[in-house]
Amino acid sequence: MQRAFKTKLKLNNKQKTLMAQHAGYSRWIWNWALNLWNEAYAADLKPSVNKLKKFYTHHVKPVYPWMKTLSSRVYQFAFMHLGEAFSRFFKGLAKYPKFKKKGRNDSFTLDNCGKVMQFSGTRLKIPFIGWVSTYEPLPEINTKRITISRTAENWYLSVAYEFEPERTEKSREYLGVDVGIKVLATCSDGTVFANPRAYKKATQKLARLQRELSRKQKGSNNRNKARLKLTKVHERVADIRKNTIHKLTSWLCKNHAVIGLEDLNVSGMLKNHNLAGAIADSALYEIRRQVEYKANWYGSIVVFADRFYPSSKTCSNCGHIQEMPLKERVFNCKVCGEVKDRDFNASLNARTSWPLAIRFEPVDRVLPTVRDEAAQSPISAVSVEKELCKTGTKL
Repeated sequence: MQRAFKTKLKLNNKQKTLMAQHAGYSRWIWNWALNLWNEAYAADLKPSVNKLKKFYTHHVKPVYPWMKTLSSRVYQFAFMHLGEAFSRFFKGLAKYPKFKKKGRNDSFTLDNCGKVMQFSGTRLKIPFIGWVSTYEPLPEINTKRITISRTAENWYLSVAYEFEPERTEKSREYLGVDVGIKVLATCSDGTVFANPRAYKKATQKLARLQRELSRKQKGSNNRNKARLKLTKVHERVADIRKNTIHKLTSWLCKNHAVIGLEDLNVSGMLKNHNLAGAIADSALYEIRRQVEYKANWYGSIVVFADRFYPSSKTCSNCGHIQEMPLKERVFNCKVCGEVKDRDFNASLNARTSWPLAIRFEPVDRVLPTVRDEAAQSPISAVSVEKELCKTGTKL
């Protein structure tokens, strides 16, 4: 089974310059090859990556001396990635490849000419770049290729490697989870994970930086500085969101044998313009995606209730279904008188409805995990009772 690892690099100015040059080289090859591919199709020819690569090596590369000062592995991987992009397009798995723009998703791939690169400690020798340091220890793995990418002014190392997962000891057999906007996740055991709402909190700052950027002259150094400030805030928002979701999903899969979730139609929910921003900020589908693949790592089973199952409208005590407007945060059953927090009631239904769920998507429960011990909850959680105290309601 494969696992990806990504970490931030400590670079000096010379290394940053080399990184930027190699990323520019990779982008140049991609755009040149894509343009030639388009022209060939327009002329009713049948281009291929191998033909373009041969033409580039014999007729284009000798014309540009600066290309000889950079690693030749970069352009080879750029051609390979373009070929893979067209392959996915012809299979209907992706859209037609687009031209790349400087400063947007800058990256390049390197290898050690077929030799294995060993990871250990906080230092790594990257071909043609030299020794670089990282902010965290590297996994003790062997790999043949790495990808370097840039976000804002930070450079990151990414690598995929094979690992043998191991099952974790589960502290609970079943758990229902209700994900939402006001509270990121409410569990059937009473655990609540707060939604950081990183984008909402940064909205005013982002708007101010965007106005500053719009006032700068295009192409000026001041505009570039303003752009970097804006990019750093966006990066921080994304990091907060990813960190919260990773901790939540790891806790769920490490400690629970069966996890019940709702099959939310997130793309349809995003069409509600009043809630689209909050839904996107919560990254609800990303929670599902991470739970699915981490369940394979840690030996859990994920079960999805039917998309149209009214978990928020159904009483978890007697099963009575009643209308629940979104503004009502407390479920008060009109039949049995049960009073519960709206999200907590939905999580209980997610836990108890899974045997009747129309749509089952289980994962192999014999697949193991990365660590032997079950991890404790990584983020602070508060009970539903505390949440209800704010509204004056008791469980």
